[in-house]
Parts: sequence; structure tokens; C-alpha cells
Amino acid sequence: MRPEDRELVAQLCAARAGLRVDPEKSYLIESRLAPVARREGFSAIPDLVTALRTKREDRLAWAIVEAMAQSETAFFRDRAPFSLFREEVLPTLARVRDGEPIRIWSAACGSGQEVYSLAMIVEDERPEMPGIKVELFGSDLCERQLEKAQSGLYTQFEVQRGLPIRQLVRHFEKVDDMWALSPRVRQMVRWRRINLVADLSTAGRFDVIFCRYVLCDLVEPMKARLLENLARALSPEGFLFLGEGETATGFEDAFQPVAGRPGLFARNPAFRVAA
Repeated sequence: MRPEDRELVAQLCAARAGLRVDPEKSYLIESRLAPVARREGFSAIPDLVTALRTKREDRLAWAIVEAMAQSETAFFRDRAPFSLFREEVLPTLARVRDGEPIRIWSAACGSGQEVYSLAMIVEDERPEMPGIKVELFGSDLCERQLEKAQSGLYTQFEVQRGLPIRQLVRHFEKVDDMWALSPRVRQMVRWRRINLVADLSTAGRFDVIFCRYVLCDLVEPMKARLLENLARALSPEGFLFLGEGETATGFEDAFQPVAGRPGLFARNPAFRVAA
């Protein structure tokens, strides 16, 4: 790819989704766009970019942005946030909600491992919390990632990355060379394509939001927009999980770090987002 083509891709990703793409990383860009070019019927990536310049087709532009937005995901990634969710956040909200549904959102859920990890925790903890009601939501920018997530099918490599053996045995079944998540757990999650830096005023309110390793992938102006969107979406008693090393810079009045719990933020009930 020519430097100007890589620059165009970077500009497109920043404008559409706030995504930070380094135009110098030619291998990354080409490896992400090669499948798009083949799928769209182009013989090479330069032909794909030429069509983007000349046709300005919205569908093609989003296909490129979605391909560049794919991020790493794994079951129970980093462990600690899921232990906090299981041992502290979920029991706390169960007491506060007193039978009312607890709404949990995995933003930028990728191919589903994060939100399914949360669903398995909820399912495993039901005997300890009789009567608990939980609504789980998974969203991503990439339609293809969401399609894979909804299938509940994972390779041996994918289940080996972070999934404890007892969870594998309890919640999965071997189907040919894939592992299929149980229908019971799959049906716990609702799915939606969401651009996190777009207007989320109709997304609703959530008691827990996992939005991990998203801020670090955004261009600077869009980080504030995302945090404002999350502040709008989080209930007054809610909790926000960010990725390791990520902070709510500029929104400290909205999100208070929970002492001794890296990556966990509590919503300040007194904070009001400007209309």
C-alpha cells in the first residue's frame, strides 16, 4: 500500500469510529484489509482503496473501519476484573437492586468471550443469590465479530486462552473440531451493533459496564466523548470496568476509582452530564 492509502485508512477510521490507526504500521493495515478486499471482489488492496476514493460508498467505508476495529479478546481476560465482578460487584448490586434486574453491558465485546465470561459467572452464582435477575448485553462495531459471538462456537485455541477447565466442562460441548457454548448461556445475552463514540442517548442505563482496552485505541478527542457516553449510560449506583492502566481522565467527577481495585470505577451519583 502507498503511504497516502494508509493515511486515508487512518483518517477514515478516526472520523467514523474515533479509532487510532498508525499509518506506519503497513503490515497490520494490509493484514486486516486483505480479507475485505477478497470478500468485496477486488484483486488487491490498492483496488479496494481506489474504489473507496472514487465511489465513496458508505458500506465499503464501514467494511474497512470494522476490519481495522477488530481487537484482541479472550475468556476471563486478566482474571482480576472477573473476580471482582463475582466476589464484590455482583453481590453488592444484588443487595441494592433487591429483585430488580441488574443490567450488564459488555461494550466492544468482540467475538463474545468477555460477555460470555460474565454470563457464566452469573449462572454459576445463581444458587448463592436466589431470585437474582440479570440482563446481559453485548455490543461491538463489527458485524462479523457479533455474528461469531452469537454463534457461541470457539476453536480449541480460543477456549484454551483463559477459560478454566471446570467452566469448559460445565458450559461447553465438543462439536467436531469446535467447542459450542450451551444454549442456556448463549440465550442470556442480547446483541447490538453500537459505535461507542456515536450518540448513545437511546442505549439505556446499565448497572455494570465493561469497556476495557477501548480508550487506549482511540484518538484523543474521542476519548472524552466515549467517557461522556459511558457516564450517561451508567446508573447512579453503577460500576465501570476499564482496562489495566486505563483511567477516566477528565471525568473524575463522574467516575471515582475504587480504592485497591485497579480498573474499577464507581459512578458518582451526584454527577450530572450536561444535556
